[in-house]
Amino acid sequence: MTLWQSFGLTLLVLLGHGIIRRIIRRSLLALGRHKQVSENRVLYVEHVFHFLLGSATLLILAGVWGLDFSRLVVLASSFFAVLGVAMVAQWSILSNITASITIFFAFPYRIGDRIRILDKDDSVTGVITEIGLFYLRVRDDNGDLVTYPANLILQKPVRRLESPPQVPSQPE
Repeated sequence: MTLWQSFGLTLLVLLGHGIIRRIIRRSLLALGRHKQVSENRVLYVEHVFHFLLGSATLLILAGVWGLDFSRLVVLASSFFAVLGVAMVAQWSILSNITASITIFFAFPYRIGDRIRILDKDDSVTGVITEIGLFYLRVRDDNGDLVTYPANLILQKPVRRLESPPQVPSQPE
């Protein structure tokens, strides 16, 4: 492949990258509006998808410019081995990030919904106030703010409650 062909193919790959990036952004924003999630959550999921798209684009460009993939595979496998060891030490962070993405696409409850997280030791009942990257925050019936890890919210049964909390009547 000549230098001009490589240059033209590079421009074509970068143009495709830009178009796909815009499609991802618009799709995630539309999905976020439809599911009524905060822009911060949409931005987080967008960054994950853009990172994956950027990695794929770099691999394609490496092929266009004739990089020897056998050396790249050795470098990548070394990198992922070190990353794997680091992630084993921090499995909780990785599981929370994965759970956060799953919650973005599949969690049936929204901010403002009244829920009960069923836990045999300590159930939590209240209103969802925030769905963050690593956690879900619920304001319980006592007014306390409870932070629940994202990975645990997917492991526990959650019930949506339709009725407002029962406020004890005041003696007269």
